[in-house]
Amino acid sequence: MISTLHIKNIGIIEDLNIDFNKGLNVLTGETGAGKTLIIDSLEIISGGRFSKEMIRRGASNSFVELCMYVPNSEKSEDGNIIVSREINSSGKNMCKINGRMVTVNELRDFMREFIEIHGQNDNQSLLDSKRHLIYLDSYSGEKLTSIKEKYINYYNEYKNIQKELKENFGDEKEKQRKIDLLQYQINEIEEANLRLNEENELEEQRKHMQNSEKISESLNMANNLIEENGIDNISMAIRALEKIENIDKKYETASNNLKNIYYELQEIARDISSYKDDSYFDEEQRDYIEERLDLIHSLKRKYGNTIEEILQYKTDIKEELEKIENLEEYNNNLRKQKEELEEKLNLLAEKMHEIRIKYSNKLLNDINRELEELEMKNAKINIKVDYIEDEFFKNGKDIVKFYIITNIGEEEKELSKIASGGEMSRIMLAIKKVLAEFDNTPILVFDEIDTGISGKAANSVANKLETISKKHQVLCISHLPNIAAIADYNYFISKNVKEDRTRTQIKLLKETEVIEEIARISSGEVNDVTLKYARELRNKKAS
Repeated sequence: MISTLHIKNIGIIEDLNIDFNKGLNVLTGETGAGKTLIIDSLEIISGGRFSKEMIRRGASNSFVELCMYVPNSEKSEDGNIIVSREINSSGKNMCKINGRMVTVNELRDFMREFIEIHGQNDNQSLLDSKRHLIYLDSYSGEKLTSIKEKYINYYNEYKNIQKELKENFGDEKEKQRKIDLLQYQINEIEEANLRLNEENELEEQRKHMQNSEKISESLNMANNLIEENGIDNISMAIRALEKIENIDKKYETASNNLKNIYYELQEIARDISSYKDDSYFDEEQRDYIEERLDLIHSLKRKYGNTIEEILQYKTDIKEELEKIENLEEYNNNLRKQKEELEEKLNLLAEKMHEIRIKYSNKLLNDINRELEELEMKNAKINIKVDYIEDEFFKNGKDIVKFYIITNIGEEEKELSKIASGGEMSRIMLAIKKVLAEFDNTPILVFDEIDTGISGKAANSVANKLETISKKHQVLCISHLPNIAAIADYNYFISKNVKEDRTRTQIKLLKETEVIEEIARISSGEVNDVTLKYARELRNKKAS
């Protein structure tokens, strides 16, 4: 149940805290005081749409926070779950569940388990055809549940085998496609005949090619300078030192060092002479280097960042190819298991279909009875259960959809195509009344469910809300005294003006105030006659 709702800066709501209670909580009050904004805030905290125009004038953001008590919840140790959503004027959202940030979609999926809002513009669960099967299955009872549990177990096993076969290329076309791809990749890499470090060698050769003229000029210059001046000058210097090396040991040492330099310079000259070959490349060699580098770069884009990675990739896909070719026996066993599961699933799906057909007729009769009591005598619900031969779904092979005729002579339509929010709310009320015992959604919200009704229909709506509230927390905005009179808790919503700004306020009414409010909404004024009528309505609840 919702224990506290905090709303800030939405429309004329500046800062509002509401403590709700178990059972039926009815909200009444002045027109334009902000009752619908409270429902809008519940839709926002449930992941619904938000318009920037809803932000209170002068504020930079809106904020909604909700505390729910959900006993035995996995989401909280003490059962309290705090959900918040802040939206600023730029449209940025910040959603949290127990302090953890989530996306709007995650918030919507989470809140769907706990709250259903049935307003003038939005009947989420009623319009969601996926929920129609859940309604019918809840109503169908234990017999369907036990069969459905077996089906789901087999279905999960079936999906796992499907997945494994796909991963194992158990599908023949998929398998052959993969074999062809792997073989092509292996051949492409092998035909390239790559060598480790080959790319570096080719890049070095290309670098030489691109600088061949510069290399040639520099080598020739260095060679000429060494041969023309360097070696001859050092040779003459050695001969000069040899003439005095017997005079002092240091002259001999200098002569020997110079001889070593002479020999090294000769070696360098020979090397430089041999380097001249590096500056000569024919066009054929140039083309080969460019084509080879292009091939390596192409393979790197496909199979790895280096030649080493490409060769490792080839090793890996060879192993994968061998594995695929040897999987046939294992996959045959999986296919056999899959066929056996399909037989079991078909049998269970047929049994579920029979049960759903049987109970769909009972359910539509019960709902139509409730609609008649709600003064929707011309409205008829129809439930279609279509059996899909060629596909297994998680809950069988059925697609369940609710249809309705709202007036005699009109065409049958899906529920999502029908008219007013008031009609939608009363249809949902009828469905919830029938399913109250089975429905697991703990919080139900009805916005002006009494629109356009009075008299007998109003009494019927009130009775059904009271019945539903015994198993759910119900929040209901109403203008009818009949509904206000059967509330477990009554809230009065009003507005005041302070510092030239309108603000919404809310008050939980005491019993005497409840009587006065019932009197007010019954005729628009409080007097002895209306107070007497209010007490009579209230006494009916007490009795």
